[in-house]
Amino acid sequence: MTYHPVPYRPARLPDDESLARAATLRQHMEARRSVRMFSPDPVPERAVLDAIAVASTAPSGAHQQPWTFVLVADPDVRRRIREAAEAEEQLSYDGRLGDEWLAALRPLGTDAVKPHLTDAPYLIVVFQQRFALDEDGGVRKHYYVDESVGIAVGMLLTALQVAGLAALTHTPSPMRFLGELLGRPRNEKAFAVIPVGYPADDCVVPDLRRKPLGEVLVRI
Repeated sequence: MTYHPVPYRPARLPDDESLARAATLRQHMEARRSVRMFSPDPVPERAVLDAIAVASTAPSGAHQQPWTFVLVADPDVRRRIREAAEAEEQLSYDGRLGDEWLAALRPLGTDAVKPHLTDAPYLIVVFQQRFALDEDGGVRKHYYVDESVGIAVGMLLTALQVAGLAALTHTPSPMRFLGELLGRPRNEKAFAVIPVGYPADDCVVPDLRRKPLGEVLVRI
């Protein structure tokens, strides 16, 4: 394919509207927490699909869009994912992670038991396409895959939060079982499992402090 530019003329917002939108989004995101205690109550599927569509607008290396989002609602499949994830997590917490990593996790109160994988009504399993598979079996390299999929997941979490839904980025390690269980092709590698739903009525989260803007911003 050759370079073919098209016009791009988005409407320029007045300053007051731009500031209002930015402030509203910041308020939404400051309320975001990683949730591990989910209600089984159903959530509107359209909101989840729209969030995935938002994630798919993420920039990517050479516009190759190297991601696949597998939406899992089937309770039996979610159960099998939980069983496989907990088996891997148990090995990790029994020593595979190492003392330093286990110490870093201690303030989060996590362990090998992962009820969020079956309690949440949806799981979004994100896969990164390490390379492209052509219809004739040929292979084409993808570029900046980790960066591209990471940005897409960030946009997915933002869209879910704005829609009033809770989520968690869960990364059992290793995650090879996800590709096998979900029947994904050989060019795809699991990147994250994201439970989606409403927080449980008795939901609690760790008492954590986010770095203020002054600690993460450098102005030059």
